[in-house]
Amino acid sequence: MSIASRDQRVIWHPYTQMRTAAKPIGIVRGDGLYLFDEDGKRYLDMISSWWVNIHGHAHPHIAQQVAEQLQTLEHVIFAGFTHQGAVSLGERLLAILPANQKRIFYTDNGSTAVEVALKMALQYWHNKDEERHKILAFNHGYHGDTFGAMAVSGRGVFTSPFFPFLFHVDFIEPPLPGKEEESLSQLYDHIERGDPIAAFIFEPLVQGTGGMLMQNAKALDKMIDIAQKNNIITIADEVMTGFGRTGKMFATDYLEHKTDIMCLSKGLTGGTMPLGVTSCSEDIYSAFLSDDRTKALFHGHSYTANPLACAAALASLDILQTEECFYRILEISKMHEAFLEEIVGHVSVQAVRVLGTILAIEIKTSDKSSYFNNMRDFIYNFFIDRGIILRPLGNIIYLIPPYCTEKEDLQYTYAAIVELLEEMKQ
Repeated sequence: MSIASRDQRVIWHPYTQMRTAAKPIGIVRGDGLYLFDEDGKRYLDMISSWWVNIHGHAHPHIAQQVAEQLQTLEHVIFAGFTHQGAVSLGERLLAILPANQKRIFYTDNGSTAVEVALKMALQYWHNKDEERHKILAFNHGYHGDTFGAMAVSGRGVFTSPFFPFLFHVDFIEPPLPGKEEESLSQLYDHIERGDPIAAFIFEPLVQGTGGMLMQNAKALDKMIDIAQKNNIITIADEVMTGFGRTGKMFATDYLEHKTDIMCLSKGLTGGTMPLGVTSCSEDIYSAFLSDDRTKALFHGHSYTANPLACAAALASLDILQTEECFYRILEISKMHEAFLEEIVGHVSVQAVRVLGTILAIEIKTSDKSSYFNNMRDFIYNFFIDRGIILRPLGNIIYLIPPYCTEKEDLQYTYAAIVELLEEMKQ
Protein backbone atom coordinates (compact mmCIF):
# COMPACT_ATOMS: atom_id res chain seq x y z
CA MET A 1 0.00 0.00 0.00
CA SER A 2 1.32 3.48 -0.88
CA ILE A 3 2.34 6.06 1.70
CA ALA A 4 -0.52 8.26 0.50
CA SER A 5 -3.11 5.50 0.94
CA ARG A 6 -1.84 4.63 4.40
CA ASP A 7 -1.91 8.35 5.25
CA GLN A 8 -5.62 8.55 4.46
CA ARG A 9 -6.32 5.94 7.12
CA VAL A 10 -4.61 7.67 10.02
CA ILE A 11 -3.61 11.32 9.39
CA TRP A 12 -5.44 14.65 9.87
CA HIS A 13 -3.68 17.32 7.78
CA PRO A 14 -3.38 21.06 8.54
CA TYR A 15 -5.50 23.64 6.73
CA THR A 16 -7.32 20.81 4.95
CA GLN A 17 -10.98 19.88 4.60
CA MET A 18 -10.41 16.16 4.90
CA ARG A 19 -13.76 15.17 3.35
CA THR A 20 -13.05 16.82 0.02
CA ALA A 21 -9.24 16.79 -0.08
CA ALA A 22 -7.45 14.87 -2.81
CA LYS A 23 -5.10 12.07 -1.85
CA PRO A 24 -1.88 13.62 -0.54
CA ILE A 25 1.36 13.24 -2.46
CA GLY A 26 3.75 10.89 -0.71
CA ILE A 27 7.26 12.40 -0.70
CA VAL A 28 10.20 10.04 -0.20
CA ARG A 29 13.25 12.20 -0.87
CA GLY A 30 14.48 15.76 -1.20
CA ASP A 31 17.50 17.19 -2.99
CA GLY A 32 18.04 20.94 -3.17
CA LEU A 33 15.04 22.56 -4.83
CA TYR A 34 13.55 19.18 -5.71
CA LEU A 35 11.20 16.78 -3.96
CA PHE A 36 10.54 13.26 -5.26
CA ASP A 37 7.33 11.31 -4.70
CA GLU A 38 6.89 7.58 -4.23
CA ASP A 39 6.20 7.14 -7.95
CA GLY A 40 9.46 8.86 -8.88
CA LYS A 41 7.96 12.17 -10.04
CA ARG A 42 10.05 15.26 -9.38
CA TYR A 43 8.60 18.52 -8.04
CA LEU A 44 10.09 22.01 -7.82
CA ASP A 45 9.48 23.26 -4.27
CA MET A 46 8.84 26.88 -5.17
CA ILE A 47 7.30 27.71 -1.79
CA SER A 48 10.20 26.32 0.28
CA SER A 49 7.81 23.91 2.02
CA TRP A 50 5.74 26.59 3.75
CA TRP A 51 8.54 29.18 3.59
CA VAL A 52 11.02 27.36 5.83
CA ASN A 53 13.53 25.72 3.49
CA ILE A 54 15.93 28.49 2.53
CA HIS A 55 18.91 26.41 1.36
CA GLY A 56 17.19 23.44 -0.28
CA HIS A 57 16.34 19.97 0.96
CA ALA A 58 18.81 17.56 2.56
CA HIS A 59 21.62 20.09 2.59
CA PRO A 60 24.80 18.10 3.38
CA HIS A 61 26.37 20.69 5.71
CA ILE A 62 23.26 20.98 7.88
CA ALA A 63 22.80 17.20 7.88
CA GLN A 64 26.40 16.66 8.96
CA GLN A 65 26.21 19.18 11.80
CA VAL A 66 22.97 17.71 13.14
CA ALA A 67 24.36 14.16 12.88
CA GLU A 68 27.48 15.14 14.82
CA GLN A 69 25.40 16.89 17.48
CA LEU A 70 23.16 13.84 17.80
CA GLN A 71 26.16 11.78 18.88
CA THR A 72 27.14 14.32 21.54
CA LEU A 73 23.98 15.74 23.15
CA GLU A 74 20.44 15.33 21.85
CA HIS A 75 18.66 17.40 24.52
CA VAL A 76 18.96 18.87 27.99
CA ILE A 77 16.52 20.79 30.16
CA PHE A 78 17.08 24.52 29.59
CA ALA A 79 16.03 25.71 33.04
CA GLY A 80 19.14 25.85 35.19
CA PHE A 81 21.28 24.33 32.41
CA THR A 82 22.74 25.51 29.12
CA HIS A 83 24.85 24.14 26.27
CA GLN A 84 27.32 25.26 23.64
CA GLY A 85 24.86 25.33 20.74
CA ALA A 86 22.34 27.60 22.45
CA VAL A 87 25.01 30.07 23.54
CA SER A 88 26.78 30.11 20.16
CA LEU A 89 23.51 30.58 18.29
CA GLY A 90 22.48 33.41 20.60
CA GLU A 91 25.80 35.14 20.02
CA ARG A 92 25.56 34.78 16.26
CA LEU A 93 21.97 35.97 16.11
CA LEU A 94 22.68 39.07 18.19
CA ALA A 95 25.58 39.86 15.87
CA ILE A 96 23.24 40.09 12.85
CA LEU A 97 20.06 41.39 14.49
CA PRO A 98 19.54 45.15 14.92
CA ALA A 99 21.96 46.55 17.51
CA ASN A 100 19.22 47.24 20.06
CA GLN A 101 18.42 43.51 20.37
CA LYS A 102 20.30 42.19 23.42
CA ARG A 103 18.66 38.97 24.62
CA ILE A 104 17.49 35.72 23.01
CA PHE A 105 14.57 33.62 24.28
CA TYR A 106 14.14 30.21 22.61
CA THR A 107 10.83 28.59 21.73
CA ASP A 108 9.60 25.92 19.32
CA ASN A 109 8.03 27.72 16.33
CA GLY A 110 6.67 31.00 15.00
CA SER A 111 3.41 30.94 16.94
CA THR A 112 5.16 30.39 20.24
CA ALA A 113 7.74 33.06 19.42
CA VAL A 114 4.80 35.47 19.06
CA GLU A 115 3.19 34.22 22.28
CA VAL A 116 6.41 35.00 24.15
CA ALA A 117 6.65 38.45 22.55
CA LEU A 118 3.12 39.29 23.69
CA LYS A 119 3.76 37.99 27.19
CA MET A 120 6.99 39.99 27.38
CA ALA A 121 5.18 43.16 26.34
CA LEU A 122 2.20 42.74 28.65
CA GLN A 123 4.20 41.60 31.66
CA TYR A 124 6.67 44.44 31.10
CA TRP A 125 3.94 46.88 32.12
CA HIS A 126 2.67 44.60 34.88
CA ASN A 127 6.17 44.40 36.38
CA LYS A 128 6.32 48.20 36.33
CA ASP A 129 2.97 48.39 38.14
CA GLU A 130 1.42 50.16 35.18
CA GLU A 131 -1.91 48.98 33.79
CA ARG A 132 -1.62 48.68 30.02
CA HIS A 133 -3.68 46.05 28.23
CA LYS A 134 -4.43 47.52 24.82
CA ILE A 135 -2.70 45.98 21.79
CA LEU A 136 -2.62 47.32 18.23
CA ALA A 137 -2.18 45.10 15.16
CA PHE A 138 -2.71 45.31 11.41
CA ASN A 139 -5.76 44.14 9.54
CA HIS A 140 -5.00 41.15 7.27
CA GLY A 141 -2.23 40.09 9.66
CA TYR A 142 -1.34 36.52 10.51
CA HIS A 143 0.83 35.66 13.51
CA GLY A 144 0.14 31.98 14.16
CA ASP A 145 -2.45 29.51 15.38
CA THR A 146 -2.04 29.48 19.16
CA PHE A 147 -4.56 31.61 21.03
CA GLY A 148 -2.44 34.68 21.65
CA ALA A 149 -1.15 34.61 18.08
CA MET A 150 -4.71 34.22 16.77
CA ALA A 151 -5.88 37.13 18.90
CA VAL A 152 -3.46 39.54 17.23
CA SER A 153 -4.14 38.13 13.75
CA GLY A 154 -6.78 39.62 11.49
CA ARG A 155 -10.27 38.40 12.24
CA GLY A 156 -11.54 36.00 9.59
CA VAL A 157 -12.48 32.45 8.73
CA PHE A 158 -9.34 30.99 10.28
CA THR A 159 -10.21 32.35 13.71
CA SER A 160 -14.02 32.69 13.63
CA PRO A 161 -14.79 29.57 15.75
CA PHE A 162 -12.63 31.05 18.49
CA PHE A 163 -13.79 34.69 18.51
CA PRO A 164 -15.43 34.40 21.97
CA PHE A 165 -12.13 33.21 23.46
CA LEU A 166 -9.71 35.72 21.91
CA PHE A 167 -8.62 38.77 23.90
CA HIS A 168 -9.53 42.17 22.48
CA VAL A 169 -7.18 43.76 19.96
CA ASP A 170 -7.60 47.03 18.06
CA PHE A 171 -6.85 46.68 14.35
CA ILE A 172 -5.62 49.37 12.00
CA GLU A 173 -4.98 49.32 8.28
CA PRO A 174 -1.45 48.39 7.19
CA PRO A 175 0.42 51.10 5.25
CA LEU A 176 -0.11 49.56 1.83
CA PRO A 177 0.67 51.77 -1.19
CA GLY A 178 -2.09 54.36 -1.39
CA LYS A 179 -3.27 53.73 2.17
CA GLU A 180 -0.34 55.21 4.07
CA GLU A 181 -2.21 58.27 5.35
CA GLU A 182 -5.21 56.19 6.44
CA SER A 183 -2.92 53.88 8.37
CA LEU A 184 -1.07 56.74 10.07
CA SER A 185 -4.32 58.51 10.88
CA GLN A 186 -5.73 55.40 12.56
CA LEU A 187 -2.58 55.03 14.65
CA TYR A 188 -2.82 58.68 15.76
CA ASP A 189 -6.52 58.21 16.59
CA HIS A 190 -5.81 55.33 18.95
CA ILE A 191 -3.03 57.23 20.67
CA GLU A 192 -5.13 60.39 21.06
CA ARG A 193 -7.99 58.46 22.69
CA GLY A 194 -5.77 58.22 25.73
CA ASP A 195 -6.17 54.49 26.43
CA PRO A 196 -2.71 53.24 27.48
CA ILE A 197 -1.39 51.06 24.65
CA ALA A 198 0.85 48.19 25.70
CA ALA A 199 2.15 47.02 22.33
CA PHE A 200 1.96 47.33 18.55
CA ILE A 201 2.66 44.07 16.66
CA PHE A 202 3.05 43.71 12.90
CA GLU A 203 4.62 41.73 10.08
CA PRO A 204 7.19 44.15 8.65
CA LEU A 205 6.85 44.99 4.93
CA VAL A 206 5.20 41.71 3.85
CA GLN A 207 1.99 40.20 5.22
CA GLY A 208 2.35 36.62 4.07
CA THR A 209 -0.89 34.72 4.68
CA GLY A 210 -2.87 37.93 4.15
CA GLY A 211 -1.98 37.69 0.45
CA MET A 212 1.70 38.66 0.30
CA LEU A 213 0.59 42.27 0.83
CA MET A 214 3.56 44.64 0.71
CA GLN A 215 3.75 47.81 2.78
CA ASN A 216 5.33 51.18 2.21
CA ALA A 217 8.61 51.04 4.15
CA LYS A 218 8.78 54.78 4.89
CA ALA A 219 5.25 54.80 6.29
CA LEU A 220 5.90 51.76 8.47
CA ASP A 221 9.11 53.37 9.70
CA LYS A 222 7.15 56.47 10.69
CA MET A 223 4.57 54.35 12.52
CA ILE A 224 7.28 52.65 14.58
CA ASP A 225 8.75 56.06 15.40
CA ILE A 226 5.36 57.41 16.49
CA ALA A 227 4.65 54.34 18.62
CA GLN A 228 8.00 54.49 20.39
CA LYS A 229 7.70 58.21 21.05
CA ASN A 230 4.42 57.40 22.76
CA ASN A 231 6.02 54.69 24.91
CA ILE A 232 4.39 51.80 23.04
CA ILE A 233 6.35 48.53 22.79
CA THR A 234 6.84 47.56 19.15
CA ILE A 235 6.99 43.92 18.03
CA ALA A 236 8.21 42.86 14.58
CA ASP A 237 7.02 39.40 13.57
CA GLU A 238 9.82 38.37 11.20
CA VAL A 239 8.91 34.69 11.24
CA MET A 240 8.41 34.72 7.47
CA THR A 241 10.51 37.71 6.41
CA GLY A 242 13.68 36.87 8.32
CA PHE A 243 16.93 35.39 7.00
CA GLY A 244 17.17 36.96 3.58
CA ARG A 245 13.64 36.58 2.25
CA THR A 246 13.19 40.29 1.49
CA GLY A 247 16.67 40.77 0.02
CA LYS A 248 18.16 41.88 3.34
CA MET A 249 18.89 39.72 6.37
CA PHE A 250 15.72 41.01 8.05
CA ALA A 251 12.84 43.12 6.76
CA THR A 252 13.48 45.63 9.54
CA ASP A 253 16.91 46.24 8.00
CA TYR A 254 15.03 48.43 5.50
CA LEU A 255 13.85 50.61 8.39
CA GLU A 256 15.62 53.31 10.37
CA HIS A 257 13.68 52.73 13.58
CA LYS A 258 14.22 49.35 15.24
CA THR A 259 11.56 47.50 17.17
CA ASP A 260 11.77 46.52 20.83
CA ILE A 261 11.00 42.84 20.27
CA MET A 262 11.47 40.54 17.25
CA CYS A 263 10.04 37.09 16.48
CA LEU A 264 11.96 34.59 14.33
CA SER A 265 11.42 31.03 13.12
CA LYS A 266 10.81 29.36 9.68
CA GLY A 267 14.17 29.89 7.93
CA LEU A 268 16.06 29.86 11.23
CA THR A 269 17.14 26.21 10.91
CA GLY A 270 17.14 26.16 7.11
CA GLY A 271 13.89 24.20 7.22
CA THR A 272 15.48 21.26 9.03
CA MET A 273 13.52 21.21 12.30
CA PRO A 274 11.36 23.43 14.53
CA LEU A 275 12.93 26.31 16.44
CA GLY A 276 11.68 29.74 17.43
CA VAL A 277 13.36 32.83 18.83
CA THR A 278 12.05 35.96 20.51
CA SER A 279 14.71 38.64 20.86
CA CYS A 280 14.34 41.83 22.86
CA SER A 281 16.03 45.04 23.90
CA GLU A 282 17.86 45.50 27.20
CA ASP A 283 15.00 47.66 28.47
CA ILE A 284 12.47 44.84 28.01
CA TYR A 285 14.79 42.30 29.62
CA SER A 286 15.61 44.57 32.56
CA ALA A 287 11.96 44.87 33.55
CA PHE A 288 12.00 41.19 34.52
CA LEU A 289 15.07 41.46 36.77
CA SER A 290 14.03 41.58 40.41
CA ASP A 291 14.48 40.02 43.83
CA ASP A 292 10.79 39.24 43.48
CA ARG A 293 10.60 35.86 41.76
CA THR A 294 7.07 36.48 40.58
CA LYS A 295 8.44 39.04 38.11
CA ALA A 296 10.23 36.32 36.12
CA LEU A 297 8.94 35.38 32.67
CA PHE A 298 7.06 32.15 33.33
CA HIS A 299 7.21 30.58 29.91
CA GLY A 300 9.02 27.52 28.62
CA HIS A 301 8.84 24.43 26.46
CA SER A 302 10.11 20.91 27.01
CA TYR A 303 12.32 21.26 23.94
CA THR A 304 13.46 24.83 24.55
CA ALA A 305 16.85 25.43 22.89
CA ASN A 306 17.02 21.84 21.68
CA PRO A 307 20.71 21.17 20.82
CA LEU A 308 19.86 19.49 17.51
CA ALA A 309 17.77 22.46 16.40
CA CYS A 310 20.52 24.85 17.49
CA ALA A 311 23.06 22.84 15.50
CA ALA A 312 20.83 23.07 12.43
CA ALA A 313 20.42 26.82 12.89
CA LEU A 314 24.16 27.37 13.27
CA ALA A 315 24.80 25.33 10.13
CA SER A 316 22.14 27.30 8.26
CA LEU A 317 23.83 30.56 9.28
CA ASP A 318 27.15 29.17 8.02
CA ILE A 319 25.59 28.91 4.57
CA LEU A 320 23.52 32.09 4.75
CA GLN A 321 26.42 34.30 5.75
CA THR A 322 28.43 33.63 2.62
CA GLU A 323 28.85 35.91 -0.37
CA GLU A 324 27.58 33.15 -2.63
CA CYS A 325 24.27 32.86 -0.77
CA PHE A 326 23.51 36.57 -0.91
CA TYR A 327 24.57 36.61 -4.56
CA ARG A 328 21.93 33.94 -5.19
CA ILE A 329 19.35 35.96 -3.25
CA LEU A 330 20.19 38.99 -5.40
CA GLU A 331 19.93 36.97 -8.62
CA ILE A 332 16.52 35.56 -7.67
CA SER A 333 15.36 39.08 -6.78
CA LYS A 334 16.53 40.44 -10.15
CA MET A 335 14.80 37.64 -12.04
CA HIS A 336 11.55 38.23 -10.13
CA GLU A 337 11.70 41.95 -10.95
CA ALA A 338 12.31 41.25 -14.65
CA PHE A 339 9.41 38.81 -14.73
CA LEU A 340 7.19 41.39 -13.04
CA GLU A 341 7.88 43.78 -15.90
CA GLU A 342 6.96 41.06 -18.36
CA ILE A 343 3.53 40.28 -16.92
CA VAL A 344 2.44 43.49 -15.19
CA GLY A 345 0.13 44.51 -18.03
CA HIS A 346 -1.29 41.07 -18.73
CA VAL A 347 -5.07 40.98 -19.06
CA SER A 348 -5.32 38.23 -16.43
CA VAL A 349 -3.22 40.05 -13.83
CA GLN A 350 -4.80 42.28 -11.20
CA ALA A 351 -1.52 43.15 -9.43
CA VAL A 352 2.07 42.02 -9.10
CA ARG A 353 4.24 42.52 -6.02
CA VAL A 354 7.94 41.82 -5.51
CA LEU A 355 10.30 42.21 -2.58
CA GLY A 356 13.54 40.27 -2.56
CA THR A 357 12.90 36.59 -3.23
CA ILE A 358 9.13 36.98 -2.78
CA LEU A 359 6.98 37.35 -5.91
CA ALA A 360 3.17 37.54 -5.66
CA ILE A 361 0.70 37.65 -8.56
CA GLU A 362 -2.94 38.51 -7.96
CA ILE A 363 -5.06 37.02 -10.74
CA LYS A 364 -8.17 38.88 -11.88
CA THR A 365 -11.36 37.30 -10.63
CA SER A 366 -15.09 37.99 -10.65
CA ASP A 367 -15.11 36.97 -6.99
CA LYS A 368 -13.45 38.76 -4.12
CA SER A 369 -9.74 38.15 -3.69
CA SER A 370 -9.54 35.79 -0.73
CA TYR A 371 -8.00 32.60 0.61
CA PHE A 372 -11.18 30.74 -0.38
CA ASN A 373 -11.47 32.06 -3.92
CA ASN A 374 -12.71 29.24 -6.14
CA MET A 375 -9.68 29.56 -8.44
CA ARG A 376 -7.45 28.05 -5.79
CA ASP A 377 -7.84 24.33 -6.56
CA PHE A 378 -7.57 24.80 -10.32
CA ILE A 379 -4.37 26.84 -9.96
CA TYR A 380 -2.84 24.39 -7.50
CA ASN A 381 -3.50 21.38 -9.72
CA PHE A 382 -2.32 23.25 -12.82
CA PHE A 383 1.15 23.61 -11.32
CA ILE A 384 1.25 20.18 -9.66
CA ASP A 385 0.59 18.63 -13.08
CA ARG A 386 3.71 20.44 -14.30
CA GLY A 387 5.82 19.32 -11.35
CA ILE A 388 5.75 22.69 -9.54
CA ILE A 389 4.65 23.08 -5.93
CA LEU A 390 2.79 26.35 -5.43
CA ARG A 391 0.16 26.83 -2.73
CA PRO A 392 -2.10 29.67 -3.89
CA LEU A 393 -3.67 32.04 -1.40
CA GLY A 394 -6.99 31.82 -3.24
CA ASN A 395 -6.45 33.73 -6.49
CA ILE A 396 -2.99 34.91 -5.40
CA ILE A 397 -0.03 32.82 -6.47
CA TYR A 398 3.42 33.45 -5.09
CA LEU A 399 6.97 32.24 -5.38
CA ILE A 400 9.26 32.10 -2.36
CA PRO A 401 11.95 29.66 -3.53
CA PRO A 402 15.03 28.30 -1.75
CA TYR A 403 18.18 30.29 -2.41
CA CYS A 404 19.75 27.33 -4.22
CA THR A 405 17.17 27.67 -7.04
CA GLU A 406 18.83 27.74 -10.45
CA LYS A 407 18.00 30.16 -13.26
CA GLU A 408 16.58 27.39 -15.46
CA ASP A 409 14.10 26.26 -12.77
CA LEU A 410 12.85 29.81 -12.26
CA GLN A 411 12.46 30.25 -16.02
CA TYR A 412 10.50 26.99 -16.23
CA THR A 413 8.20 28.20 -13.43
CA TYR A 414 7.77 31.64 -15.02
CA ALA A 415 6.82 29.96 -18.32
CA ALA A 416 4.20 27.87 -16.50
CA ILE A 417 2.78 31.03 -14.89
CA VAL A 418 2.49 32.70 -18.31
CA GLU A 419 0.77 29.57 -19.60
CA LEU A 420 -1.71 29.80 -16.71
CA LEU A 421 -2.35 33.49 -17.35
CA GLU A 422 -3.02 32.80 -21.01
CA GLU A 423 -5.44 30.03 -20.12
CA MET A 424 -7.22 32.22 -17.58
CA LYS A 425 -8.02 34.90 -20.16
CA GLN A 426 -9.85 32.51 -22.49
